[in-house]
Amino acid sequence: MILSRCRGLAVELLACVLVCAVAPVASFAATGCDLNNPDRDVPRIFPGSTRYVAKYRSPTPMELAAIVAQLDERFRAIYDPLSVPYTIYEIYRGDEKVGYIHGVNQKGQFGGLQVFVALDLAGTIRSFYIQKMVGRSVAKFRDGQFGKAFIGISLKDFQKYDPVAGKGSGPLAAIANPAPDMETDFYGVLRALKKNLVLMDVFVFSAARKQP
Repeated sequence: MILSRCRGLAVELLACVLVCAVAPVASFAATGCDLNNPDRDVPRIFPGSTRYVAKYRSPTPMELAAIVAQLDERFRAIYDPLSVPYTIYEIYRGDEKVGYIHGVNQKGQFGGLQVFVALDLAGTIRSFYIQKMVGRSVAKFRDGQFGKAFIGISLKDFQKYDPVAGKGSGPLAAIANPAPDMETDFYGVLRALKKNLVLMDVFVFSAARKQP
């Protein structure tokens, strides 16, 4: 009887360990993308900034419909759900708001990607930051020359370029993949940039355009 009780206790402890181990993973999968160290990262991503305010947003049903309308089913099936909380970093220089930083998760060849954009108040990319990427040629994607190619890109540029098919025209079509051995990640970065811009357009810029 003692052996039976010990086995029963062992099973209960194992079940507890499994639940505790799985719970954080499920929680992580149901969230947006946060900077690992915003106090350190914000000044690097948005030079000249002096402070930031982190705000959290989950899309309303109307906003979700607007997001889905701009990201078709092919795009949405590639990685994670859209109806999760997102972190928007409002960026200030003194008391003046000068822009935003926002990041998303996206699927790469060897694992998840985490890509952040720094935007001015018009929704134009000032810089972008790859927080997470796995592969032999990650350094080529984090090279400053590759990042400079995206300065000035806005959502309207994605009207001419499909990052899922990898086809189109305009400035995005002219950007070369810095690491041919990581082609999936290159298009993953482009998809992440579009997703960032669409979300920020719905959450921030479309509301600003409606104001008198």
